[in-house]
Amino acid sequence: MSGLTDHEAALAAGISRLTRSASFAEALAEREVGGAVRLDSKTTSVSSEPRLAGAVFRVWNGNRWVEAATSSFEPAAVTATVESLEQAAAKATGRAPPPGPSSTTRKEWRSRVTRPMRDVPVEEMLSLARDARKWASGVPSIQNVQVAIGWGDNERFYLNSTGARCLSQVSRTRATLVAIAMEGGRAEFDFYGRGRVGGWETTDFLNEATARRVAEGARESLGAAAPPTGQMAVVLDPSVSGTFAHESFGHGTEADQFVRDRSYLKPILGSSVAPESLSIIDDGSYPGGWGTIYCDDEGNPGQKTMLVDRGRFVGALHDRETAQAFRAKPTGNTRRADFLSRAFVRMTNTYVAPGDRSLEELIQEVKDGILLERATSGVEDPLGGQMQLKVKRGRLIEHGKLGRLVGSMALSGKVLDVMRSIRGVEKGPMEEIEPGYCGKGHTDLLPAGTGGVHLLSTAIVGPA
Repeated sequence: MSGLTDHEAALAAGISRLTRSASFAEALAEREVGGAVRLDSKTTSVSSEPRLAGAVFRVWNGNRWVEAATSSFEPAAVTATVESLEQAAAKATGRAPPPGPSSTTRKEWRSRVTRPMRDVPVEEMLSLARDARKWASGVPSIQNVQVAIGWGDNERFYLNSTGARCLSQVSRTRATLVAIAMEGGRAEFDFYGRGRVGGWETTDFLNEATARRVAEGARESLGAAAPPTGQMAVVLDPSVSGTFAHESFGHGTEADQFVRDRSYLKPILGSSVAPESLSIIDDGSYPGGWGTIYCDDEGNPGQKTMLVDRGRFVGALHDRETAQAFRAKPTGNTRRADFLSRAFVRMTNTYVAPGDRSLEELIQEVKDGILLERATSGVEDPLGGQMQLKVKRGRLIEHGKLGRLVGSMALSGKVLDVMRSIRGVEKGPMEEIEPGYCGKGHTDLLPAGTGGVHLLSTAIVGPA
């Protein structure tokens, strides 16, 4: 991937010109390439992700941000973009500095990749996908298997008028296998996937053992009983506890929601919200995490932020504006979906930290309840504090032992009620961060990871 630093002189000249009429200026240049292969029993597709390239300039005109973007690095296009902003800045009534601290970070980061995906022939990707489909298809009752392998190389280059210079090159790879079983007119599926900062080595899990395990899971689901209904003890597996962390103390702690008075969590910052066994973290510096960012889009390094520390709600996610409003520091969570999208306070990798109990101890303590497995989606009401998590399946816990398999279901209730009902958190080690995409608005999707360990609480469950 050609370097954005080739355009550094033009970007820096634009910033210098803008600061003649504005108190602060910055530029974010971006380039992304990628591709994917997908196949099932009937179709095979090979695609290239839309190639993205361009830059956005932003200035503080004395009382608000003004920005303009260009999809070309041609000198004429960059000049026209800068001129449009220059005119907007010229209308400012003063040269007051922007809110919050301006980054002065100067650093370069690049993903450590064993084998870059851009160097892997498409036929090699397809060969692995065909093998995985063949292995899973060998399990009785499997009617279809879907395999997808995708990758993206994203480069971002940030400069500002206070001297910051941040170059970030992130390579992400993701692979997923879905097995569909059918018997007697009933169809069920199971799935497994992995995504992380890395290259071809990320696909190592696509082997015969994994493929057959997923297929056997789909086949087993054909005999799953109907899920129970009502309030009961629940053990959340790591995928579900990670989604719980994302929905419970993820969106609600994005501090731009505090500024808009759109978070039920704002009034209880500093309060105890759960037992001491629970800690929730957002970590943009997590090694290899799907949502890992080396530098955010205001020039602040990705970092670890404690949201809930041993049961106490201690922190929120900040950009420079919210940091000033709440006398905090930026947390490296200002993210644009791309250079054409707005900058928002966004999560990176959000997870439940390990506790001090074994899974066996949690299940024995339940006596009668349910283990929820395979999170498929989640939603939170940031104003009312309600949430709902959907899972693919569950296992009844009867007399302190795992029992029958039950079908897909949903967990619902008030976030704070579920958190205060937590009775134990697994000691780990924590499994790998799971890949996903998080939206803020209808189109602003970006990579966000979730993770955690098993945790025990009480909640309302029922059919999804």
